Amino acid sequence: MVTNDESMNRFKHNIMEQVCRLEWEGNNDPEHIEQLIMDIIPGPKPTYRCCVYKEREIVRQRIRLAMAKNPSYNPDSNNIVQVIDPACDECPIAAYSVTDNCRFCMGKACLNSCKFGAISPGDTHMHIDPAKCKECGMCANACPYNAIVHLERPCKKACPVGAITYDEYGYCKIDEDKCIQCGHCIHSCPFAAIGSKTFLVDIIKDIKAGKEVIAMCAPATEGQFGDDISMASIKEGLKRLGFADMVEVGLGGDMTAAYESAEWAEAYREGRKMTTSCCPAFINMLKKHFPDQYRDNMSTTVSPMCAISRYLKATRPGCITVFIGPCIAKKSEAQDKTVSGNADYVVTYGELRALMRSKDVKFGPVSNEYQESSIWGKRFATSGGVADAVIECMKERGEDTSGLKLHRAAGGNECKKALTLLKVGKLPEDFIEGMVCPGGCVGGPSRHRHITEINKARENLLSKADDRKVLENLKNYPMDKFSMHRDGRL
Repeated sequence: MVTNDESMNRFKHNIMEQVCRLEWEGNNDPEHIEQLIMDIIPGPKPTYRCCVYKEREIVRQRIRLAMAKNPSYNPDSNNIVQVIDPACDECPIAAYSVTDNCRFCMGKACLNSCKFGAISPGDTHMHIDPAKCKECGMCANACPYNAIVHLERPCKKACPVGAITYDEYGYCKIDEDKCIQCGHCIHSCPFAAIGSKTFLVDIIKDIKAGKEVIAMCAPATEGQFGDDISMASIKEGLKRLGFADMVEVGLGGDMTAAYESAEWAEAYREGRKMTTSCCPAFINMLKKHFPDQYRDNMSTTVSPMCAISRYLKATRPGCITVFIGPCIAKKSEAQDKTVSGNADYVVTYGELRALMRSKDVKFGPVSNEYQESSIWGKRFATSGGVADAVIECMKERGEDTSGLKLHRAAGGNECKKALTLLKVGKLPEDFIEGMVCPGGCVGGPSRHRHITEINKARENLLSKADDRKVLENLKNYPMDKFSMHRDGRL
């Protein structure tokens, strides 16, 4: 049975795949793009919407996103996450609605409770005028039959920072000053009306130009494609796709844990509280909603993605680095020009699969082995994994960690609560590990499978990893050749 989510993903990913095929073939021009639109929506009858013209316009805007462009009606936006307006018109405009449970009672408690004149009698039940409704909820509280319901849109409900509102026509609008680019709204929308800009075309151009394009696979990758698809399998598949090499970002987890642990130890001695620096959506939340805590409490150590990118750029000058993972917010991290040496591009698992299909490449089991990360770096992807790795590094240095108190915040609301406590000076713990996705990166918005399946496969794959220590592992890498500090200082 195909679910609505699967159907939407197939529709979105098919567009990306076809755009990639055009780029591989050298046919990514306006004429071929228009032909692609007609091929996807041939008509004359619509498949998804009211008419083929609306469907074609939605495809046209999705193609723009697939080519890392903004929708044509939002040309100046800097946001990674974008709303496709033609697809965003099926949700109810009113937040409160009267259901058939309405008895049209004599008391009219709902009407009497409304202070804005938004409620009036209809033919068979009461009616709420969305243009006058202020969404105070007084009518719903007053109704003795519970006939008035609050219809909160799924995109707005999924946003942890209140960045989504609607205009007078009911179109979803993203407040870019509030948006933390977590991408949770993308997969919550039942009409696939929200998407993110995709950089597959740029990556194909670099590969075709003969540049050394190196993939960097997130620790969450292990388990995404089954328990027989190891990091070695993924490395082999990516090379067949055209990448020059692949490095597991779990190694970057080792790097981040080693340097962040030194910061933690110093902060602990000085009585300062600190937050981790790995989850880009958490960092965006700090920047935009808790700027003082971003300045005073965030670790200055770069994320594992940035660490591996800097390592590769230091040891393989001129290379192009591409991060692959389940995270939308990583795209915003890569575009942050205040941090030098970060990944050039970020690709989600869904985008990777579309890219692979465009070249008819599949992952398969391999006999060889590949491991550069410790088990601690590999477990960065799960909630609590970052803190565990940092504490492990402190122990390896012989430091006493018995008195450390940690706050592991998983999920947007939990992160917001923890940062609010930090802001008002009431956080009892010493350190916050913040991950906006429940369950950590493994539960990211662009994960490939259900989180239960991923975790089961991950445990099987991680059980085969050796027991190397973090600090000993890093002795094999030229850590003096690049900076682990956010501002680039050595």
